[in-house]
Amino acid sequence: MKILGISAYYHDSAACLVDDGKIIAAAQEERFTRKKHDHNFPVHAIDYCLEAAAIQGSDLDYVAFYDKPFLKFERLLETYLQYAPVGFKSFVKAMPLWIKQKLWMKDDIKEKLQFDGTVLFPEHHESHAASAFYVSPFDEAAFLTVDGVGEWATTSYGVGHGNKMEMIADIQFPHSLGLLYSAFTYYTGFKVNSGEYKVMGLAPYGEPKYVDLIKDNLIDIKDDGSFKMDMSYFNYCVGLAMTGRKFHKLFGAPPRKPETRLTQREMDLARSVQDVVEEVILKMGRHIRKNTAMKNLCMAGGVALNCVANGKLLRENIFDDIWIQPAAGDAGGALGAAMLTWYQYLDNARIVENKADAMHGAYLGPEFKNGDIDAFLKKNDIVYKKLADAEISKTVAELISAENVVGWFQGRMEFGPRSLGGRSILGDARSTKMQETMNLKIKFRESFRPFAPSVKSDKVTEYFELDRPSPYMLLVADVHRKRQKKMTTEEKKRFGLDKLKIVRSDIPAITHVDYSARVQTVHKETNPLYYDLLSEFENRYGCATVINTSFNVRGEPIVCTPEDAYRCFMRTNMDYLVLENYLLAKKDQKDLDNDSDWQKEFELD
Repeated sequence: MKILGISAYYHDSAACLVDDGKIIAAAQEERFTRKKHDHNFPVHAIDYCLEAAAIQGSDLDYVAFYDKPFLKFERLLETYLQYAPVGFKSFVKAMPLWIKQKLWMKDDIKEKLQFDGTVLFPEHHESHAASAFYVSPFDEAAFLTVDGVGEWATTSYGVGHGNKMEMIADIQFPHSLGLLYSAFTYYTGFKVNSGEYKVMGLAPYGEPKYVDLIKDNLIDIKDDGSFKMDMSYFNYCVGLAMTGRKFHKLFGAPPRKPETRLTQREMDLARSVQDVVEEVILKMGRHIRKNTAMKNLCMAGGVALNCVANGKLLRENIFDDIWIQPAAGDAGGALGAAMLTWYQYLDNARIVENKADAMHGAYLGPEFKNGDIDAFLKKNDIVYKKLADAEISKTVAELISAENVVGWFQGRMEFGPRSLGGRSILGDARSTKMQETMNLKIKFRESFRPFAPSVKSDKVTEYFELDRPSPYMLLVADVHRKRQKKMTTEEKKRFGLDKLKIVRSDIPAITHVDYSARVQTVHKETNPLYYDLLSEFENRYGCATVINTSFNVRGEPIVCTPEDAYRCFMRTNMDYLVLENYLLAKKDQKDLDNDSDWQKEFELD
């Protein structure tokens, strides 16, 4: 039974193929088109999924789209009518795409896939919930989904037992925790649906000066975590911007212009909205535990990518355990729609094997064998050295220890926004200069942005205040107390970006300014080569953790192909690139002047 799940037309379009309840392949469209957060119909991602299963669209049994277009269209019309004539420009801009394309989704899917079977349309938050519960390691659990908006729901919770899910309650548009956070993303000068994680990373540099102002004016939070927002401060219902004049007046200034200098004010705003979101999530968690009596919680939706809030929820011990879908945003809706079809619609039995999740480490994307890479390198006259299998980990460990930055391209590409050791850039976590070097010279991004550590799963408690696996980099925990360095009186007086210059631990490159880290535990079962690299690094240099950041530069998606990886390698100050068994040194490569020269000189499939 082959089921294709699709998400499209908002942001992060994706496709996922499930065969008899097992995930065969999943990928975001952006990885193929190289357009970050590509929202278009995922033609390339679908092609990849079908190719991975060696089938055609006509061989599919079911196709499931991740939300209900007609219900979403109803919400748009009702919102525009409620606020009319305000928002006419936004209405005119939105309608052509709906009338020409989105309302004819079923016909469009059948035509594009040459598919003549059943197309299903679960609700948006059902897809999110299914993406979390059905692949989780729990036989039964509560689930919580929080995002910007689906059709009407912005937040929902319920319970899953075996192969069935039951929605219990939701919060509906325009009241949205995700859109509140996006409003502050916009107001602090970052891009909505893209820069929210920058706000999260900026928050520890600030003070929660605006928490009371937010709670007194913007959002009324109840004890059970439900909330209501004062929409007179926001413009997202009808406008092309997130915030309105009343919002700007409340905080005393217009939004920061993108790319202008960050001030303490933006840091304080980021900290304040982060604290408010954490308060709401904790209250929701307590209410869900009390109301459902479930010991475990599954999470999805874009707000579930807020790993700081996830870490706090875990440390409060409200639930025995928490499992978060690694592709928690809209991309994961494709997976959820397919799984919902298999379990809920078709009523197939669900068996959790070995108390493990069903995500295969999130390594669900394309892979390229040595033969593919060898052909690419030789065709384009690229200088390389081929390593034996046993040499890869030893060589890369040695390079990292010498403070080289290494591009790591191995196995299948990750599904979701995090690089997890398939398409990663690696560095030495012990280095005091690596955080700045990688931000400014490799990633070309803001200097305040923290880097995450990869750590051997069996050594996580030696490095971090975390007592369980975190394979998908979705939990934040403090660096272990024994590794922290106490600040001097002078250092404690520093504020803003000056906090960056303080060495806080013996693994300073991954220690954020509040002593925290976004932890990825690496498991031999799901990524044996990456685990071996960490083991080699530990055996040689006494450290079982390295920096792991996504293999891309600012503004671009994570690399997918060897060509993508080589281009990124050449456009940055990365020192080495490892493509499966092939080692490339920057000093041996001929220069690429710009991308147009690349297109002329290198043959891309």
